[in-house]
Amino acid sequence: MAQTRDVGGRAVTAARKDAGQAAVAAQPTDPQATDPQATDPQATDPQATDPQATERAGDIGLGLNPLVGYGTTDFITGLAQLAERVVAEPAVTAQIGAALAQRLATAALGRSDLQPRPGDKRFADPLWDSNPFFRSLKQSYLAWSEAAEAWLGRSGLEGSNDARARIALGLLVDAAAPSNTLLGNPVALRKLLETGGGSVARGLGHMVDDLLANGGLPAQVDASKFKVGGNLALSSGAVVFTSDVLELIQYTPTTEQVHSRPLLIIPPQINKFYLYDLAPGRSLIEYLVAGGQQVFVVSWRNPSADQRHWNLETYIAALLEATEAVREVTGSADLNLNAACSGGITAALLLGHLAAKGDRQINAATLMVTVLDTSVESMMTSLATQETVQAARVASRRRGVLSGSELSRVFAWLRPNDLVWSYWVNNYLLGNDPPAFDVLFWNNDTTNLPAALHSDYLDLYLGNPLTRAGALTLLGTPIDLAKVACDSFIVAGVTDHITPWQACYATTHILGGRREFILSSSGHIQSVINPPGNKRAAFFRNADLPHEPDSWMAGATKQEGSWWPIWRDWLAERSGELRPASASLGSGSHPAGAKAPGTYVFAQA
Repeated sequence: MAQTRDVGGRAVTAARKDAGQAAVAAQPTDPQATDPQATDPQATDPQATDPQATERAGDIGLGLNPLVGYGTTDFITGLAQLAERVVAEPAVTAQIGAALAQRLATAALGRSDLQPRPGDKRFADPLWDSNPFFRSLKQSYLAWSEAAEAWLGRSGLEGSNDARARIALGLLVDAAAPSNTLLGNPVALRKLLETGGGSVARGLGHMVDDLLANGGLPAQVDASKFKVGGNLALSSGAVVFTSDVLELIQYTPTTEQVHSRPLLIIPPQINKFYLYDLAPGRSLIEYLVAGGQQVFVVSWRNPSADQRHWNLETYIAALLEATEAVREVTGSADLNLNAACSGGITAALLLGHLAAKGDRQINAATLMVTVLDTSVESMMTSLATQETVQAARVASRRRGVLSGSELSRVFAWLRPNDLVWSYWVNNYLLGNDPPAFDVLFWNNDTTNLPAALHSDYLDLYLGNPLTRAGALTLLGTPIDLAKVACDSFIVAGVTDHITPWQACYATTHILGGRREFILSSSGHIQSVINPPGNKRAAFFRNADLPHEPDSWMAGATKQEGSWWPIWRDWLAERSGELRPASASLGSGSHPAGAKAPGTYVFAQA
């Protein structure tokens, strides 16, 4: 029977031991892998929906990206630690080397039974199996990849040292894949012959363009196919409040009646808000407005070094101004919140601040793919040490911001197969244009993080204060999230490795009030962009909230389809009575200004 090996670049999985992993693994999930070599009839359609491309984009954006990062020093340190272990463990090295030699001999004879991990599309072309040369090449690569993984598993490295070593080794293993070379990729060779060398010429052109305009990394998206306000972010609305920190956008009702209690959406500070309004049919804002919600959205200003001093208190104070404006415009005494990722953290702190003051202006809150308890190990916590955190803090203070483009580049190299080499093959070896997917465009439309806010987030990840009453004080109030008494709806994704679902689940035992937890069958982005109609969509639900996430999963029921309708009904029950929709936006105190998507969204990082 053929053996399947998980080879190359599995740093995140290897560094984290998730509770409930066995229960989740038994459930069908959306595939994570992408196939840049496959022919996609929708690839040139700017509005095409590709769940796999969406998942890939989500691996870079929206969540708390690698705020510590993994740089050249980490790579060199990781390799040095590996070298030290080779010297310190000669018997282990010799044993694994002997097994590798046997594997390579078997591969040379075409008799190896090694197979790529499920979802690895690098070796999907039939020639990898039917052609003796390519079969031997593939099997040899898999053999030494397996040996490298086996050796690292017995190296004795732990914690951040193990994480760095695994990433360093994964970078080498992934880079060495024969599919990354022209002569070692049967699909690229076939296209070279079919086009008479035209594919290589186009690939060289793409490479020159990327060297000049993309920092040397292969482009992930054909940006020429998209325009914010043109074919993205199309929902009708207007800016009704502006501060130095944010614009507040109110959206035009599309129903005759609306719920009396408005909804305010708080996006992450790390990305631009229009993920919530990508394209008709997949726009969360469109869906909510069609359900009779009065929707307001925060559009954060993209900060420069001049705003280096903006910290968590700055953003919470700005949100207090926004909630006051929402209530004034609508005449409602209170409102509901929706927030995701770093926006969810900020929203939770806002809730904690208001709870400390006895202020009940927030009626109900939805937190999507948000981690408040950082004790659950993930890539971020595996890499974070006092030394690396301090280095990251000093670096952003020196520049004034942590740039969005730098965040994307760091994370791209943390998952090089999906985020670098797949585009290398597609753009350079095959000579194809980068894909035209709106979510990839959004992901590359990066924003900066002010140095002070970056530092505050690092403190949250190191100290984990949100799980302890009074461990953090903001705007003069101690934060105790257990005192947050409003109802909450918490969403996570099974295959989300940025905000692991177990860490998101921990929020159910941090907040007070009545809580509902929904686990989407998707990853980071697809859990948020989850409109009805996706035949592969599913989610898990369990009214009981035991302390351990694997216990919750064991008692959960799987339901087919999107979780959006469940949430829409939950939200409607907490949104007050219906009333006639207003014929105009804004109010006398907050008149309608620039049309949606506003002006702040166009600022470049």
